[in-house]
Amino acid sequence: MRDRIKVFSGGGNPALAQAICDELDIPLSQADIRRFSNENIFVQILENVRERDVFLVQPLSSPVSENLVELLIMLDALRSASARRITAVIPYYSYARSDKKDKPRISIAGRLIADLLVTAGANRILTMTLHSEQVQGFFCCQADHLSATPILCDYFQSLNLENCVALAPDAGSARRAGAYATRLNIPLAFIDKRRVSDTQVQARAVVGDVKGKTVVCFDDEIATGSSLLETVNVLIDFGVEGVYVGATHGVFTGDAIERIEGSAIRQVVVTDTVPLRSPKSGGKIVQLSVAPLFAQAIRRIHTGESVSEIFE
Repeated sequence: MRDRIKVFSGGGNPALAQAICDELDIPLSQADIRRFSNENIFVQILENVRERDVFLVQPLSSPVSENLVELLIMLDALRSASARRITAVIPYYSYARSDKKDKPRISIAGRLIADLLVTAGANRILTMTLHSEQVQGFFCCQADHLSATPILCDYFQSLNLENCVALAPDAGSARRAGAYATRLNIPLAFIDKRRVSDTQVQARAVVGDVKGKTVVCFDDEIATGSSLLETVNVLIDFGVEGVYVGATHGVFTGDAIERIEGSAIRQVVVTDTVPLRSPKSGGKIVQLSVAPLFAQAIRRIHTGESVSEIFE
């Protein structure tokens, strides 16, 4: 495998790419990525990739547009360098939220970005915890969808929390939260809420028994934190004992981290699909690594084994 596989990284999360290579016991392959004075991105692959199995790690995290264009150019450069197969490893696919036409005259950007990736040269996609599972069907190439459920559940089990309830932040997330509840063998509840805007959410009621219990709220990502903090306020009104949060993607835009640190939340657990905006973010933010999971998936893709068996 060391002779045939190549793992490259864009500028989105080089620390995760290096951690994946450490798990695979291979060096991180080198590329020259520069910005010209006119803001154009220049990419040169510095290693021979002809007839190699290539994996390019690049989350669509902030700055999203710049990381996306960098990913597209790197894919094109690898294709031009005659790589045998190119897998775009996108731990965080931010455009997954744009998965339907719910307003007139808008773009289903999740599908558009999927088409761009394939056009640029991606033969396969490897991603994690899409906001909507149907986004996996947007890709006209093979797409593998990993889950952070085992990583987050193992951590919460290690805390030995008692009298727990898993909570979905809304009815639409009940299925995802249900997977956590099943694995942790705890009851499930959910919040009845309405999204007013991108930054404002109105929570109305809690469906399920949470009074006097420790609630673990599970979601796919945390961005502004407004929805999360509104959920916490509702839970406090319902008399919960304590609130923990688990999410795959810790995006934390604006002052989200500061607001979480000042809230009643005891701990927020995320993964390193997105690099933390500030390494010293405070005591309430815990970041777990998904590098072992991605390394295992990359190894299985390279050898032709089943990726889904990882979660069986």
